Amino acid sequence: MLYTADQTAQLPSEGFRYLLTELNDHVLTITLNRPEKKNALNPPMLAEFAFALTYAHYSADVWMVVLAAAGDTFCAGMDLKSLSAGDSETTTVPAPSGPVRLGELMAELHKPCIARVQGAVYAGGFLLVGVSTYVVAVDSTTFSLPEVKRGLFPFQVLAILLEIMPARTALDLCLRARTLSAIEARAIGLVTDVVSTDELDNAIRQLTDELKQFSPMAMQAGLRTYQQLKSLPSQEQQAFLYEQFVQLQQTPDAREGMAAFLEKRKPEWGGK
Repeated sequence: MLYTADQTAQLPSEGFRYLLTELNDHVLTITLNRPEKKNALNPPMLAEFAFALTYAHYSADVWMVVLAAAGDTFCAGMDLKSLSAGDSETTTVPAPSGPVRLGELMAELHKPCIARVQGAVYAGGFLLVGVSTYVVAVDSTTFSLPEVKRGLFPFQVLAILLEIMPARTALDLCLRARTLSAIEARAIGLVTDVVSTDELDNAIRQLTDELKQFSPMAMQAGLRTYQQLKSLPSQEQQAFLYEQFVQLQQTPDAREGMAAFLEKRKPEWGGK
């Protein structure tokens, strides 16, 4: 992570400039709030996002994250103008310890992340969607990678896409800059659920309520192990997975889960 646990012990009391946050019953909702720029990500906004995700990572009270956006566009990707010209704004958070790479940042969250996609997704916005655990999109939303039209290429997005779809499909999206409907995005694995605008909030609520029924510690251990597994040689994976299972058995959540099963009652998770 790009901030320490001490730095992110609490969110800024005055709030963020480009994000809205709300913590309700173990669900932290982070809303991209730069609608006048189609939620394009400039350096101050990236720093705020890194800070908020680090807070979610370290906070025991946060069991999952909902990533939402204000306005009619989910995210237009990076703000190329501010990235090329520099940004002199005073930030609401300390400078991160390194460059904010969205794919890596979100992979390090190790908690379920649900993207609430209410509008179009462009370019680097695919990083937010592609690394989310679940993506619930309105049926009218569209998805496109227009970089090649500007003499650029979505290198980081390609790496994310290759994890969730066949290589030829991922390359085609990058090379032809096609615009996908929400239904088409679901067919290739980019989106997990498609709903109407009226159903969106209820669908998010149902999903978060379902996830709250299960051990947050077990889910965090599973997501962390999934990321670690990618860097291990195949011959080391089973031993590593066995060790992770042994460690998880020692946690309070595991003991509570087994006790609740034997006593035929609903478990009371502590997230530890």
